[in-house]
Amino acid sequence: MISAFRALTGSQRIIALGVGVYALDQITKLVVLRFLGLEQEHDIVPGFFKFVHWGNTGAAWSLFRHNNHVLALVSGVAMVALWIFRRHFEAHRLTGQFALGLLFGGIAGNLTDRLMPSRQHVIDFLRFYLTPRQGGEIGFPAFNVADMAICVGVGLLILLSWQADSSRPPTKTEPAGSVK
Repeated sequence: MISAFRALTGSQRIIALGVGVYALDQITKLVVLRFLGLEQEHDIVPGFFKFVHWGNTGAAWSLFRHNNHVLALVSGVAMVALWIFRRHFEAHRLTGQFALGLLFGGIAGNLTDRLMPSRQHVIDFLRFYLTPRQGGEIGFPAFNVADMAICVGVGLLILLSWQADSSRPPTKTEPAGSVK
């Protein structure tokens, strides 16, 4: 399987990984829809981790809540722009292809949720939290496979940009006070 992946062109690798991430994201969301009603929760590790079925009409951490259609448009534009300008995102390198594949699969997964008439929100289902002694929960916002792919993809692109910057030779500067 790895040799088949290496035999693909860079664009084919991006698409293949994106399709794989998209499929995994949608399959996991179908499982959530099958076993949990909206707003239901199921403790897996009490006081630390639970499966939830939360609908998110906003972006990360529910920012811009109730702007589902605007965020769907932004997602679509982002996918087109990433594809057109992929060469600026290290698409010639395997790590860049991996990052872009994760981004495309993740964006497509959440975009599908936003556009489905039966959902019209992103399905978030993984929730890590702590229960303090005084009660309640302190936790990380719920997320899904697409969110993880997007975060890892962006992180890889940031790392690649740092590597690219550090590999460039320093520019020559004239000492202060020098006259030509």
